Amino acid sequence: MVLGAVFLVAAWAKTLDPSAFATQITQEGLDFLLPANIVALIALALEVFLGAALLLAIRRLWILVPTASLVVFFLFLTGRGYWRYARGIEPEEGASCGCFGNLVERTPAEAFWQDLLLMLPALLLAFLAFDRGGKWPRLRLVVVGVLTAVTVLVAWKAPELPLDNLATRLRPGTEALSICAGSEEKNNRVCMDGILPELADGEHIVVMAQLTDDPFTDHVEALNEYHWAASGPALWVLTDASTDELFTFRFSLAPSFEIREAPLALLRPLYRTLPRSFLVRDGEVVETYSGLPPLERLGIAAGNESTNPIN
Repeated sequence: MVLGAVFLVAAWAKTLDPSAFATQITQEGLDFLLPANIVALIALALEVFLGAALLLAIRRLWILVPTASLVVFFLFLTGRGYWRYARGIEPEEGASCGCFGNLVERTPAEAFWQDLLLMLPALLLAFLAFDRGGKWPRLRLVVVGVLTAVTVLVAWKAPELPLDNLATRLRPGTEALSICAGSEEKNNRVCMDGILPELADGEHIVVMAQLTDDPFTDHVEALNEYHWAASGPALWVLTDASTDELFTFRFSLAPSFEIREAPLALLRPLYRTLPRSFLVRDGEVVETYSGLPPLERLGIAAGNESTNPIN
């Protein structure tokens, strides 16, 4: 039951943001037969099916053998990441470690040892006095099948659903300056207080964006108007853009607001899609927005609403 619960929690974390899970599959080189998004759905279905079966005490060999295979595979992936990390090979920027997606910040070493301690003892115990036959658990299998189907459906539709606060590490109540990424052991720890220390006092609106994407570039003029109006929270833009992208953006679109560079490892756990925005008051996140912020409500005069396309 403990192992089943671990599987289900891990699957839940990845179901909320299947795009990030698909990216992780690509980074691990597991999309050699099928597209990463299809592999992600198949993996989630398997993880939920086995997790729900274990949680409902279905311990037949046709459940325990694939469960053991999945545990070994998970430990192989985290062990390989740990081995590379110990030899100075850093994970790809923005990559998550382990089976819990972006919701949990872990180093490759922590991912391996925590997964080992969570899953291996529980797997061994699951084989003790397992059910060797008898009455077919039809009702429990129906429950398992329904839960698996619902999970796949939610994962398929998740990008269209308002799940950002559940699927990321950024939600109301988060201390903005305490958001960090990287390892102190490797001396590559970076935190928001080193990138935007201004968030500690007053009200600020922060937009995370990719400077080359139309959903952001189409609204630069409106953001400029908001900045010059100076009637609402201070506006900041965070991006992991390259030096060339920053130069091109500034030269071609002439932004009046300030842009701060942040590593992808810090930003990626905070969004599912870009742009994403959040309102900070005295260091605490008080509102989040999927997309660009509601500038009219935050400070632009009602008379400018017709010229400002951001709602």
